[in-house]
Amino acid sequence: MKEKSIELLNKAVADELSAVHQYMYFHFLCDDQSYDLLAGLFKRTAIDEMMHIERLSERILFLKGEIDLRAAEEVKKIHKVDGMLKLAADMEVESARDYNLWANECSANADSVSKQLFESLVVDEERHFDQYDTELENLNKFGDRYLALQSIERSKGRESNTAV
Repeated sequence: MKEKSIELLNKAVADELSAVHQYMYFHFLCDDQSYDLLAGLFKRTAIDEMMHIERLSERILFLKGEIDLRAAEEVKKIHKVDGMLKLAADMEVESARDYNLWANECSANADSVSKQLFESLVVDEERHFDQYDTELENLNKFGDRYLALQSIERSKGRESNTAV
């Protein structure tokens, strides 16, 4: 019973670690290009995913399991913003799907606390998907102008800081 929950919780830890690495990579690239809104979104999501790792790890320890801190996947080197957003949205959909399935498995194994944990993570993953989907829609609607505006905003901020 608890062995299956520990296995699923560790799978989730691996997926969340992969997400943290991927989103921080995207954060650094977007920040370097002065896309502050997107850089901030990727960074905030990475922090949310770190909090997921903490919650999952606490549950594993409660169940007397061993935490496996290996990422499930390597970082994908994507440099175009639309590709970043598509991958991020896909990752969130996949996590929500997996967590729903794993919540059901935990329930079938009489582990309602792990079930509830997975269900609560689904809420966050769906919110993340919505944010990435919205940004992708904005990029499709406004094109490169959407990115240029973010870069211009940073330049304005730098200009006002040096004009003392």
